[in-house]
Amino acid sequence: MIDDPSEAFEAQVARVRAAGVLGRSHGLARLFDYLAAPERRGRTLSEADVALDVFGREPDLSGDASVRVYVHRLRKKLEAFYAGPGADETRRLVIPVGEYRLEIATAAPAPAAGRRARSRWLWPAVAAAAVLVAANAGAWWWVAGRAGPTQDLAAAAASPIWAGLGRERPVIVAIGDYYIFGDTDYGDTPKRMVRAFEINSPADLDAFLMANPQLQGRYVDLDTYYTPVGATLALREIMPLVRQAAGGLGRVRVITASQLTPDMLKSADIVYVGYLSALRVLQAPVFERSRFTIGATYDELIDRRTGVSYTSGAGPAATGQPNRDYGYLAAFRGAAGNRFVIVAGNRDIGVMQTAEIAADGRSLAALRLDPDRAVEALYQVDGVGRTNIGATPILAAR
Repeated sequence: MIDDPSEAFEAQVARVRAAGVLGRSHGLARLFDYLAAPERRGRTLSEADVALDVFGREPDLSGDASVRVYVHRLRKKLEAFYAGPGADETRRLVIPVGEYRLEIATAAPAPAAGRRARSRWLWPAVAAAAVLVAANAGAWWWVAGRAGPTQDLAAAAASPIWAGLGRERPVIVAIGDYYIFGDTDYGDTPKRMVRAFEINSPADLDAFLMANPQLQGRYVDLDTYYTPVGATLALREIMPLVRQAAGGLGRVRVITASQLTPDMLKSADIVYVGYLSALRVLQAPVFERSRFTIGATYDELIDRRTGVSYTSGAGPAATGQPNRDYGYLAAFRGAAGNRFVIVAGNRDIGVMQTAEIAADGRSLAALRLDPDRAVEALYQVDGVGRTNIGATPILAAR
C-alpha cells in the first residue's frame, strides 16, 4: 500500500482512468478530471464552480439539478468500481456526501462474496450489452470467411465497384450501429432501453440532459450500441468480395460506424453496410454528391431533380405482412482518391436486398458501370415481414 496520501491519490486517479469505469460519458470524464486536478485537491468547491468550469453554464440553483446529478452519478460510478474490479484496493477515491471534491480514503478489502456484489441493475445492462457485442462479433467473424448463397463471387468481384478495392489502401468495413441509453423512470433501475435519432453518443446524451435538467436522473448512459439484424446479415454477402478485392482479411478492418473518424475517410477505402440513418460521418460525403437527399425522416429519400419522395413502409410492418422498403447502392472516390462503396437501405429488407445486388455479377452488369465515374442506384424492395423477396430498379444515376 502507498503510504503517502498524495501518491495514493494519483495512483487511484490513474487506476480509475485506466479501468474505463466512466464509460463513454464525456460529462462524467470532464467532472472527474476537474475534481482530480492537483490545483483543486483539498479545496472546497461550490456548485457554481462546477457548473461554470465543467459545463460552461451559469447555475440556476433554484431548479437546475444538473451538477448534483452528475456528482451523484460519478459517486455511484466510483462505488461500483470499488465494489467490482477495484475491490482489492485499500486506498479509494470517494466524493463526500454533500460536497464537490475528491478525497482518498482507506478501506479494508471486500470479502470474496462482497466482490461479486453489483448494483441491482448493472448486471442486466452489462448482460444486454454483452449479448449485442458477442452476437455482432460472432456474426462478423463468421461472415468474413463465407460466401453468401446468392453469390457468383468471380463475376461480382470483376465489377468496377469491387475491382481494385484495397489495392492502394487498407479497407475499412463500417457497419451501421445505434447508441441506446436507459430510462429509469426516475427509479433505481432502467425500465427500458431507448433509441433516439438525435442522441447518438454518450456526449449527445450529456448535452441533452444539460439542456433538459428536468430529465436528469431519468436517462442514464449504459455504454451500449446495437447493429440491426439486417445490416449484420447483409455483411455476409459483402465480406467475401471485400476479402478478395483487398487480397486477404489481413488488409480489412471491420468496425462500427460509431467508431469511424474523419481521418479514416482519407486514409482507407471505405465500405459501409447498414441503414441510411446510421451513416454518421459518412452522411456528408455521401449526400453532398448524391441525387437524393434525406427527407423529414430517415425513412424518406427525395429525388432532388424530380421532387419525388420514396418513403419506406418496412419499419412498422407486422410479421407476415407485405411491406416495401428502398435500397441504396453508391460508389465514388473521395477527395483523397480513396474509394467508397455504400450498401444501404432504409430498413432491414432494403439493406439485405441491396447487399444481394452488390454481390451479384448479373445485377451489377445491368448497371453498366464506368470504372472512372461515380454511380448510385435506388431500388424498390418488396418483402414480407422482415424477409426481402425481390427488387425493382428505380434509377441509376451516373
